[in-house]
Amino acid sequence: MTSEPIIYEGKAKIMKIIGDIAEMTFKDSLTAFNGKKRSSFDGKGAINAEISYILFKLLEKHGVNTHLLSRKDEKTLVVKKLEMIPLEVVVRNYVAGSLRRRVLLEEKSKLPFPIVELYYKNDELGDPMINSYHARLYGISEDTISEIEDKALRVNEILTKALESVGIILADFKLEFGYYKDGKIILGDEISPDTCRFWDKETMRSLDKDVFRFDLGDVRKAYLEALERIRNVKI
Repeated sequence: MTSEPIIYEGKAKIMKIIGDIAEMTFKDSLTAFNGKKRSSFDGKGAINAEISYILFKLLEKHGVNTHLLSRKDEKTLVVKKLEMIPLEVVVRNYVAGSLRRRVLLEEKSKLPFPIVELYYKNDELGDPMINSYHARLYGISEDTISEIEDKALRVNEILTKALESVGIILADFKLEFGYYKDGKIILGDEISPDTCRFWDKETMRSLDKDVFRFDLGDVRKAYLEALERIRNVKI
């Protein structure tokens, strides 16, 4: 007998797990500030699904293992089932977001080198920033941290170059990783305007969720512009 699928629903996606694969459906909802600000727009899920699909395919071509298998429909990606590592890995190339409050550098200035930050995924604690010592308290080894950081920097290298070719600055972004059934660590979750800061190369204008966070204009238009540019990335 085939077991019933397991379904998890988050703020931005619905995961339907069927055996060793999962269907990741992107929602039209928008949230910010830990869910305190909420909205939605028609087509957002499809935009994020397509951007994630394109960028995962690009990373796969350059040797980065991801959970992507295929695209089922406009809002749904078919992916490998992973045992997720409870970390959010943030790579920063420019000063923005919470980093503005922690460094004496001008907002939107370019960092001299990419910075990798680790955040423990725990709603009760508010997803705090941690270091490798804290990670060990949660059973995440130094070797795992080192591998994840190396993979995150490789992703940054690939995406920064590709997005620059279509006039987008990758200011910062969040990644999540998990263990596949063979124990290999691979890239999971999504790469989209929800999880990245995309800036126009000429004007530094936001093409991401900051448009919603800070009421900077038409968020649907910003997401669509990001998608149209990313469609021109050479895979």
